[in-house]
This record gives sequence, C-alpha cells and structure tokens, in this order.
Amino acid sequence: MTAQTAPSLTQNVTPIDAGAHVTAIGWLKATTAFALGDGGVLLTKDGETHRVEAHPDAGILVGMSDGERFVTGGDDGRVAVTGADGSTKTLAETKGAWIDSLAVSAGGAFAYGAGKRVVARDDKGREKVLEVPSTARGLAFAPKGYRLAISHYNGATLWFPNVEAKPETLEWKGSHLDVTWSPDARFVVTSMQENALHGWRLVPDKGNMRMSGYPSKTRSFSWSGDGKWLATSGAEAAIIWPFESKEGPMGKQPRECGVRHAKVSRVAFHPNTYVLGVAYEDGCILLIRLTDASELLVRPAVEGSGVTALAWDKSGKRLAFGCEDGQAGILTLPT
Repeated sequence: MTAQTAPSLTQNVTPIDAGAHVTAIGWLKATTAFALGDGGVLLTKDGETHRVEAHPDAGILVGMSDGERFVTGGDDGRVAVTGADGSTKTLAETKGAWIDSLAVSAGGAFAYGAGKRVVARDDKGREKVLEVPSTARGLAFAPKGYRLAISHYNGATLWFPNVEAKPETLEWKGSHLDVTWSPDARFVVTSMQENALHGWRLVPDKGNMRMSGYPSKTRSFSWSGDGKWLATSGAEAAIIWPFESKEGPMGKQPRECGVRHAKVSRVAFHPNTYVLGVAYEDGCILLIRLTDASELLVRPAVEGSGVTALAWDKSGKRLAFGCEDGQAGILTLPT
C-alpha cells in the first residue's frame, strides 16, 4: 500500500495558514500553539486564530509545552512563555547566545541551554547553573523527579539541579544532538551527528547501546505510551526500536513502517495506542498502526511543504502539524 492508495483522513483535517515556517507545536488544553520562525506564536482554538509576538525581531528555534504554558527559545537569547489567553512574557534572558535547547517539566520547572551553560529553574523559581564540556545540544527532564539529561560532545550529563552531588557523566565519543529519557527512566538515548543513535542502560550497569545504519541524522523521536517502542526519523521509513526487555534493543532488529521515497522528518506516537504519526520531508503525513502496519493518509505530499512539527493533544483525539512553508493543520480523529 502506498500513501496514494491508503484510506484517507484528509477530510478530517482543518487547514491553518500559520504564515511562517513552523518550528514547534504545543497543546494548551483545547488551544494549539504554533511556534514560528519569524518570532510569532500562532494560537488557534475552535477555528479562531490569534498571533502573539513572543520574540519580536527574532526567530523561534525551539518550543515546548507542559500542557499549561508554551515555552519558547529564540535567536534573541530569550526564553519566553505564552499562555492560551494570548499573554506572553520573558522568563529568562542571556546575552550573546541563542536558545536552541529547552526542556519543561509537568511540575512547572524549565531549563535552557546557552552555549556551554545550562540553566535550570524549579517550580519555586530557584535557579541553578551548570557548565558542561561543550555546547549543550539537547535537554530533557526525567519522567519523574527533578533530574536533567544534557547531550553534548562526547556524551551526556545527568544532573540533579537541587542536589550538591557531582553530575553523572555518560561517555561515548562523537557529537550528541537531541536527548530523551524512556518513560520508565531506565534508558537515556541521544541522536548523533554521525547518523546514529546512542543509548545508555542506566540500570543495572550503564551499558552502551549503539543504534546505527541511518542514511541521515535523526532529529525527531517519540516513545510509545508504555515505553516499549522508540520511533525515530532519519530514514525513508519510521525506524522503531524495541525497548521492552531489560537489555533494550541490543541484538534486536528495529521495525520499519511507512516506507516511501522521502525521508521521515517527524514522528509522534499516539499517547494511548500503538498508532504512530509519521511525517515526511515531501509534506506527506501518515498514521500507521503498529499491530498490522496499516496506513491512513492524513496529508498527501505537497512540494516545498516539508513537515517540521507534529504533536498529539493529551487525549489523542487531535494531531497538529506544521510545515516549512507556513502551512499547518489539525487532524481530528473521527469518533
């Protein structure tokens, strides 16, 4: 089955003109926030849109939502927060560095990277700073507790900002980009400049896991809700690694879903079921069910409209997407 012959959900998509390159998407309950490359945040709810100038005269490089607020980092050195009501304010500011790595936690904490400096601020406003060996490329809070994973050159650092203990170093040669924790916090996985993933099995032995063979860099990954699968971009299919066993994916082959003649740019697992949103550099979007690899077409390929952001709402009823040419949309699943 191809994207052209897959059963279609295209009639369930509400198109949105975001007006600029979409760099990130966040859900604020019923409101969708689209972070834009021209510094704006477009809020949409019930068909109504409202633009907020979150980063005037700058571009938004990264954005994340904790469900209540949409936090963005820009090439103006600012971290801003935008609310569903259209309010926006500066959370933090740094001179001479772009904010291109960011993490938020459900408890209200956030962290950002500015060059080698990582700043973490907890829900009470207490701020701690850590300098890592090289530029902090990726940040991720552990699923529970106040612990941060930081990816950088030659490995990753695990840091408890509110504990005096020395941060823990996870070593592996090469340039590490994005970082993610498994939902059960047993694994930390990074994407690498060298077209591979690298993982560390934190329990029981900090064993290394190398996942290679990608034709290009992985810049998007997504865990299944139960943590048993990790879906990744970077190939002409979604590459999905098994993490159910104590050893993780070592010695096992990944699954490949949604094979097409275009590279996968974004992946997003449905929060409650084994359904994966897969978006491509040629603008196509598919929903793929892992149990039988069946496909549903969400968006056909659109020239010059590669998908750059993809995110489910908390309930898994709606999937928002944004593209490099400013096109965007929201799929509402039929009930």
